Amino acid sequence: MASVDRATAEDAVRAGDLDELLRVIDACCEHHEWDVLAALRGACERSHETGRQLWPAASHAAYRLALEAPPPYAASVLVDTHARFAPGPLPEVAAQAHTWRELAPHVTPGAAGNLAAHERVLRGEDVSGNVPAGPVVLELPWTMEAWEPHYELAEYHAHRAEFPAPPAPRLSPVTLPASFSRDESDDVTNALADATRVWTTESNGRVHTAAARGDALAAIAALGPRTARIVEVAGAEALAQVAWAGASGGAHGRRRGAAAGRFGTWWLAGALAGALDDWPADGARLDEAVTGCRWYLWDAAEPATGWSLQLAIEDPSTGRSWAVSAHDAR
Repeated sequence: MASVDRATAEDAVRAGDLDELLRVIDACCEHHEWDVLAALRGACERSHETGRQLWPAASHAAYRLALEAPPPYAASVLVDTHARFAPGPLPEVAAQAHTWRELAPHVTPGAAGNLAAHERVLRGEDVSGNVPAGPVVLELPWTMEAWEPHYELAEYHAHRAEFPAPPAPRLSPVTLPASFSRDESDDVTNALADATRVWTTESNGRVHTAAARGDALAAIAALGPRTARIVEVAGAEALAQVAWAGASGGAHGRRRGAAAGRFGTWWLAGALAGALDDWPADGARLDEAVTGCRWYLWDAAEPATGWSLQLAIEDPSTGRSWAVSAHDAR
């Protein structure tokens, strides 16, 4: 499509043809007509005032501005509203293509800008010297710490997005104990459930957690499976699974973004360290808690469909263990 001007964009909005609007958006991006695209986005957002529902076009325009436009335009969509039909949260999208140093001078103080800065931390940027103004959204360090896992990051493109999952290791069959001593739920079981909260509140997901006295097999048995397969992994490998789940929206929920997934790993580590009452927690204390536990990935030999998080943790120092089984089907 040839370059477009504001009159062409306004005609497309008045016609209310979503297919034509998407073609106009593509043309704006191809020819770097960012002023026109920003105006089109605003007009589509206001279209409900005249009885038209052009939210998909408004969301896509905001998404393309966040992904492809220069920093001032990308920052303009980082406001505390949601591009409901975008493939992912706009702070995460903008952080893929722009540094926080580029975005910061143009960002309106608020939650969305704050999240964009956290997303940049996950991409290796040190934001500690340029902390965003506005509300504290996630009480996390503005740099990555050595004990943290490798976070799988979304990959956004003009008309698609990819959400890679951590690699799945090979599991081996085990015999679950016939009897076990179930323990009361606590901060650790709550943190495990919180990682997949969106799966259950916005989608079709289900999550079950258990705490037990004894090793990890006791906690898995407390969840009720008759058979299980298991593999021991490093703490960082297990936390990468937690982060992936926490970032995901599951089958139908709204993706929260990698920064939310990172918070889930810190919160779980803080629960294991008994540090939730002294937040934000000291990273060295969390590192000690993570390395002091034994971590396992497991399943009940069921078919791998949809989204799942099945994790067990064993703390040899206390003789306690925890397990989670979370699933969300397409």
